[in-house]
Amino acid sequence: MSGTNRKILLAVFLLGLLPASALAQKPRLETAVFAGGCFWGVEAVFEHLKGVTDAVSGYAGGTVANPGYEAVSSGETGHAESVRVTFDPARITYEKLLEVFFTVAHDPTELNRQGPDVGPQYRSAIFYSTEQQARMARAYIARLQQAKVYKHIVTQVAPLKGFFAAEDYHQDYMKHHPNQPYIVYNDRPKVEHLKKKFAALYKE
Repeated sequence: MSGTNRKILLAVFLLGLLPASALAQKPRLETAVFAGGCFWGVEAVFEHLKGVTDAVSGYAGGTVANPGYEAVSSGETGHAESVRVTFDPARITYEKLLEVFFTVAHDPTELNRQGPDVGPQYRSAIFYSTEQQARMARAYIARLQQAKVYKHIVTQVAPLKGFFAAEDYHQDYMKHHPNQPYIVYNDRPKVEHLKKKFAALYKE
């Protein structure tokens, strides 16, 4: 909003013609897409971060338009179970999202699998929507490798060519099924780790 337009809005507000909310600017939101095994746990981790306004489970990285869960599960669509994270960069940076992704959300050393889930649909990947995201992701991986944080990182860094939201029953799965055995053994520990490791960023 330009200075002139803001002055006009302020004048109109002072005349009592506009509510105070009209002066507030909406935050500039950005999106990031991560794949790290079953999307239930990855989604749950990012949903508990301050500055993240939404996390949606879906499919990315493949060649099939509007794929369904059964098709993606076959491993033949090229898609990976992914999570689209919408965030306010004024409250949490893309680099901090990368840190959470590599530290808490998944194991970047497992090739085409995560824990009990096996197949290319469970691969580790970062799908970037801007060249800046691509540079930051590659630089972050390079720093991890140089510091020997992990023996070998297999995370794919690729352009986002499309994101397809998963079926409704996959959304907020951990929230709706907190006692499901898969959640208890595989995903709840990730959220607990997030709470301890990134206490200042954690939200209920």
